[in-house]
Parts: sequence; C-alpha cells; structure tokens
Amino acid sequence: MHKTIAIVGAGLGGLTLARVLQAHGAAATIYEGEVSATTRTQGGLLDIHEETGQVALRAAGVHEEFLTLVRPGEDAKRVVDRHGTLLFDLPADPGSARPEVDRGELRRLLIDSLAPGTIRWGRKLTSIRRRAEGGYDLAFAEGPATRADIVIGADGAWSKVRPLLTSAMPSYSGTCFIEIALAAGSQDCRASVEAIGSGTLMAVAPGKGIIAHRYADGHVRGYAALNKPEEWMRSIDFGDPSAGLRHVAGEFDGWSPLLTALVTQSDAEPWLRPIYALPVGLTWDRVPGVTLLGDAAHLMSPFAGEGANLAMYDGADLASKLVEQRDIEAALTAYEELLFLRSSDAASRSAKNLEIFFGREAPQSVVTLFSGFRGRPRRTHS
Repeated sequence: MHKTIAIVGAGLGGLTLARVLQAHGAAATIYEGEVSATTRTQGGLLDIHEETGQVALRAAGVHEEFLTLVRPGEDAKRVVDRHGTLLFDLPADPGSARPEVDRGELRRLLIDSLAPGTIRWGRKLTSIRRRAEGGYDLAFAEGPATRADIVIGADGAWSKVRPLLTSAMPSYSGTCFIEIALAAGSQDCRASVEAIGSGTLMAVAPGKGIIAHRYADGHVRGYAALNKPEEWMRSIDFGDPSAGLRHVAGEFDGWSPLLTALVTQSDAEPWLRPIYALPVGLTWDRVPGVTLLGDAAHLMSPFAGEGANLAMYDGADLASKLVEQRDIEAALTAYEELLFLRSSDAASRSAKNLEIFFGREAPQSVVTLFSGFRGRPRRTHS
C-alpha cells in the first residue's frame, strides 16, 4: 500500500489497527495528544471476549503474550443489596472465555509490539481539513502539521475526526461515576475488602450503586454510580476530596457501613465521570479517505463490556480490509457496513444493561442478568 495513513489516537483500537497493518507490511503513523504512555492511569480491568477482543489480538500476533497478562480468579462476581446481603455469588472460572486483564498492561503490550517511531506523542489534533485534490491536512497544538491520504479517527468520545462524517455528538446517559480506590492492606476497611470476594462486588439499587474490584495484591478500585442530572454534577466540589466523598456517601444514606466505607475511606483522587453515549444505530454516508473506530464511532455505556473489545476488533477488521483490497474506498465501505451492524447490536445491549443495573428492579434485575451467564462466556462491565 502506497497511501499514507494517519491514525488519530493511541487507545487500544488505534494501536491494534497500526499493529495489524504493520504485520502485513503496511505503514501507519499514530498521532496521540498525551505526551507519553504513562501520562495517566489507564483504568481498571477489562474482560477480553473470545469472539471479538481475542480475535483482534490474534490478528495482531500478540495473543500468546496477552495470555501472560490474564488475572486468574479475578472474574468472580458478587451481587448484594444495599444492606450487604449476598444475593448472587459466581466464583471465578479458570477456563473463562472472557478472562480479565489490566487495561494499562494490555495497552503497553500493544505499544511495545509496534515499530519504533510509530506513535508521535504530544500531538493533540486541533483541526483537520479535506484537501481539494484528495487527502487531509492535520494540524496539532504542538509540532508540525502533516498530510495523509487516509485518516482514521480513533480519538474517543469527543473525536475531532468525527465531524467530517456526522454531526452526531455524545449525550449524557443520566448516570455518572465517581472513582474510588483503597490501597492494599488498608487497615480501616479490611471487612469491606473481604466482602468484595476475589473479584467484583456489585451493590446496586434503583438509581445508584457501589461497584468495586479486588485485585490479587489486595488493592481495590471501583466507583460509586448515581443517576443524577447534569446540574447535580456541577454542584459537586472535590476541592476538598474528603468532603466531596462524604457528599457522595450521603447519597447512600441507610446503606451498610461495609459498603459506604468503600466511598468514605477511598484514598484515590475523586474523579467524576459522566457516562455519555452516541445514538444507538449511528451511521454516516461514505466520505473519501476517512473513517472511525472505537468510541469515536460507537461510544456507549460500559454495561455490555464491549467498548474495548469492539475497539480492538474494529482496528483489526479495518486493517484487514485495507490490506486485502486495492480500492481504498471499497475497503472502507466494506468495513463500515459491518461496523454499523455490530456496533448497533452492542449499543442496544449496553443501553438495556444500564437500565438493568440502576432501574426500578435493581438489584434483582442484576441477579437475573448474571444468573443467565452461568455455564457460558460472561459479559460484564468494562
């Protein structure tokens, strides 16, 4: 392939795309706004699905290395009510088709698999313009502008590339997360940590929940979830982290102290994360030389466990189309036809599961959801 390819964004999808292209002898350059791979933490665990994420990792030639990152035992699930009463307990599955890995470790594996110089760090895209003769001009906050024949927006929820294809924007789902964490060996919360079990604890009720994961080394990460209007989010002040967490914990008045301690005793910097989603079934008309993958194409709530898996699958699928077909537009058309189908299905399930977790029937609705996964591959939040 003699076309220049610019991938905007060094998330899991963009990295997978570049890796599969390189495995087939095609070059691509990734432009990433962050200044290095360690600028920020990369979130918690992901369950990597056999039928999507693992397919992509095989195509990228890193599946064996991926297996060394798997965290055995951490796919256990518990569901409790607001009093801490155990309603559902699913032990870990050593042969799970959807094993858990740390997002940061998986990202590092993909970064290390790329040819040196593939990623241009500290290149935050500020504008992109289609050239009359074909191709695109890309400008960045730092560093020189560049040109590319093909541009792939792998730049997440607030993609700068997406407006070339559609005017659709993410909308607030009505649910927000506040990140929580406990250091390993936290003496004040030993009972709370033990209540989590070896994997993930989901304490849910209509409109709210506390979800926490216990890592093998004993530390805990998770979030408090609340169905709140955007005005409420603007009222929260985490300038004093302890006061802010007490404010959040007040939303769980009457809950078991074992659960609320995970919030009040959190030693993480509180981080408010509103959950946004693009319209279910989003499509766009073909625009020459440009497309999207991952959250840029199908941002959804995390309650189908598909976000990272689909991003990697998108990247691998797009790479295969580009190397298999000489006609670039035919390749992009074929890719988007399948992208629209798989993302619409996943987004629909994600929206439905968000209601299951925090709707009027919670927590029994969550028990029913996970009871249906016994004896078959599991689909969890990511």
